[in-house]
Amino acid sequence: MMGERTVMQEALFYSFRIEDHVPGDHLLRSIDRFIDLSGIREHLKPFYSAMGRPSIDPELMIRMLIIGYCMGIRSERRLCEEVHLNLAYRWFCRLDLNGAVPDHSTFSKNRHGRFRDSDLLRKLFETTVERCMAEGLVGAEGFAVDASLIRADVHRQRSVPGEEGLPPDVAGRAVAEYLDVLDDAAFGGSTPVTPKRINLTDPASRWTAATRGSAFYAYSTNYLIDLDHAVIVDVEATTAIRQAEVTAQRRMIERTQDRFGLWPEKLVADTAYGSAPNLAWLVEDRGIEPHIPVFDKSARRDDTFERSAFTFNHEDDSYICPGGNRLKPSNRNFSTPRPRANADGFIRYRAREKDCGACPLKQRCTPKLAARKIMRSVHEGARDLARDIATSDAYLVSRRQRKKVEMLFAHLKRILKLDRLRLRGPNGAKDEFHLAAAAQNLRKLAKMKPIQGLVPA
Repeated sequence: MMGERTVMQEALFYSFRIEDHVPGDHLLRSIDRFIDLSGIREHLKPFYSAMGRPSIDPELMIRMLIIGYCMGIRSERRLCEEVHLNLAYRWFCRLDLNGAVPDHSTFSKNRHGRFRDSDLLRKLFETTVERCMAEGLVGAEGFAVDASLIRADVHRQRSVPGEEGLPPDVAGRAVAEYLDVLDDAAFGGSTPVTPKRINLTDPASRWTAATRGSAFYAYSTNYLIDLDHAVIVDVEATTAIRQAEVTAQRRMIERTQDRFGLWPEKLVADTAYGSAPNLAWLVEDRGIEPHIPVFDKSARRDDTFERSAFTFNHEDDSYICPGGNRLKPSNRNFSTPRPRANADGFIRYRAREKDCGACPLKQRCTPKLAARKIMRSVHEGARDLARDIATSDAYLVSRRQRKKVEMLFAHLKRILKLDRLRLRGPNGAKDEFHLAAAAQNLRKLAKMKPIQGLVPA
């Protein structure tokens, strides 16, 4: 027969446990096993006053932030509403049905204060790396590095030409942070080139047209990942230019070695990291094999001989051309000695004009100039090693492995919804990138180490 809905009636007593209403295969159940925030209060203790009213529990706030970044909830106002309504979120935050959810403004006050002063979010990220290492997800035989552009939270029209500089009346937290990092190699000090435009809201963001769409202001998030299971072992925020990305790569490798004792045998990256000084740093200073395409401009499009057609002779420091003549760094003696290399670290090898003039291959070698010249880097040994690696089978494997870091960036933007920053300034970018990388590592742990007894979907 037809049933009738029972109208809700207030009961005198309820027997209710949130634990019973959170599914066993819920993502937050898996993540909760790998979170240890027992030391957070001791870490933040110097940053709290001994007087006044009790503060919001910092562990509660961190757990809420983890929910937000793991679940792609970008708004802190909406995050507070979701935690208030969602039983799984309340369970993860250790809140009962009567537990009060902090106001969204509390996050801003703590983020710009205690959390940032204590470098708490960096510490949170490093704890996820340590847990991944403890679970055997980090092999440390090979690393990959790459950067991805994240739009800044600014209006593109509120800007001035770069040569004009910032107006003296511009103020704000993001402006103050920009002035503090002008000499930092990851931001203002990364290049002496004046930016095309400077945004008045967030001057540290960089105007870039690196994508196929219209230009925009952006920061770069830099990932250093382990190739075994694509665990993020370090993350760095920089301005959106190539020089800053190379600087971030060096910082991350050094920090990973100092912090975790990880020393990779090889580094996989794209051509942006294939400059001669960077290859030399990897090979000579760190003993790391560069599985990186060499950044080389010696290719020619006019069917004349490329540099690869010239053989270098180590015994007398010269190149031998296809016609059998020699190119040397200098064909005459100067009364005042001149430096062998230019400011960019390249040595110019020149042929003699009479050799080129009488050579039958001149039209195929240097039809427009009187004599041929070849540029050789002072770090050519590291470049040659990278070229040799590029011909090996291991290099083909590395090319496929490099896609793992690109997949992490796709996951960051599409699943975690971090395609645009909500915080401004270099510190805001660091906070968001640390939290996002920590969330990705926690999700990785939950996927690779499922709860015992549960059948994976």
